[in-house]
Amino acid sequence: MRRREFITLLGGAGLLFIGGIGRSDGAVDRLSLPDSIVFNDESYRLSWSSHPAPNYYKQEYLPAGQTSERFQRMVLIEATVRGVDVNGAVAAQISMLNKRKLTDPTVNFAALKNPNGEIILDFILSTQDPKGEDTVEWNAYRYAALRGKGGESGVLLFGISRRAYGDDTTNFLRRLKSARPAEINALATFPLPAVRPITS
Repeated sequence: MRRREFITLLGGAGLLFIGGIGRSDGAVDRLSLPDSIVFNDESYRLSWSSHPAPNYYKQEYLPAGQTSERFQRMVLIEATVRGVDVNGAVAAQISMLNKRKLTDPTVNFAALKNPNGEIILDFILSTQDPKGEDTVEWNAYRYAALRGKGGESGVLLFGISRRAYGDDTTNFLRRLKSARPAEINALATFPLPAVRPITS
């Protein structure tokens, strides 16, 4: 299952959307970032990007040997350069997670606010494919203010995603209890990239 069919941030409104963005865009850097990012001593390479709305950009990075269809670890960077602020983006995602709780009992989330105005939202989701295989996904998203060229308010999202499939999902959730604090700390202290959206 592709991540974009699982859960994704959509468009300038900063709303979570259960549904997909097609893969036709490929892996094209649209944020003036390097092809690879090192997070927590592991290298991630640009694997996919999209520019689904005029003010919204999304890029995904995977370790060598992993694919968007069946990954275990991912780094994602998103930028909305107009029309939303950090609090609004987080509130929209929390609203969508609360709605998802009605059909996904695994959903659980927590938000941590830093004095600098950044917010980290971490959450768990699950789904089952048509063949009956379970997928469990844990995400931690760090939201920071982003200013457009004209001074417009926007949001930079730097996130990490971890997944498990089938028989490994129970062990994944057990491991997550001890791994989560260190992962969130690494995310909170990671130097945020300087993104410059490419508009042409």
